[in-house]
Amino acid sequence: MFHRQSRGERGERCSHGMFGRGRHEHGPGRGRLGRMFDHGDLRTVILQLITEKPRHGYEIIKAIEEQLAGAYTPSPGVVYPTLTMLEELGYTTTTTTSSKKLHTITPEGEAYLAANRSAVASILARIKEVREAHGGGPAPQILRAMENLKLALRMRLSRGPLTEEQIRRAAACIDAAATEIEEI
Repeated sequence: MFHRQSRGERGERCSHGMFGRGRHEHGPGRGRLGRMFDHGDLRTVILQLITEKPRHGYEIIKAIEEQLAGAYTPSPGVVYPTLTMLEELGYTTTTTTSSKKLHTITPEGEAYLAANRSAVASILARIKEVREAHGGGPAPQILRAMENLKLALRMRLSRGPLTEEQIRRAAACIDAAATEIEEI
C-alpha cells in the first residue's frame, strides 16, 4: 500500500493512507485532523459496531460519522473492503436482505475483540475525545443531508443538460429549502 506522510501548517504529522481518506474537519486553531485511525483501528471499530447489533455497510459509515460528531466520515471505498476482509478472516458473516448485506459478528470476531480489549478501549477513548472536541459542530444528520443534496445535484447534472423547466424546478426546491431552514 502506498503511504505518504507530510507536515501540516503547524508542524504536526499528517498521514494520508488507507484509513485517512474520509472527510476531515478543520476547527479554529486545530489544523487538519490527519489520519483518524491507525492501521487496523477501523477494522476494530467496525467489528465493535457489529457487536452492538448486526449492521449494513451504510449504517456502519453513518454510525462512525455520528460517534465522531461529524468530524470524520469513512469512505465507502474503505469500509466495504474492510467488511469483506472481516468476513474472509471469519470475524463476521453476512446475509443478504433486499440486495443489502447484513453483517453479523461470529464467535471468532468476539474472540478477536476480547483478545484486543486494551486496543479497543484506546480506540474508543480517542473517538470520545474527538466527539467531545467537535460536539459543538454541525450535527452529523445535517452534514449527511447537505452531502445528499450535493450528490443528487451532481448525479442529475451528469446525465445531461437540463431543460428550462427542470432548472426552474431545481432552483425552486433549493430556494424553498433555504427559506425553511432560515425559519428554524
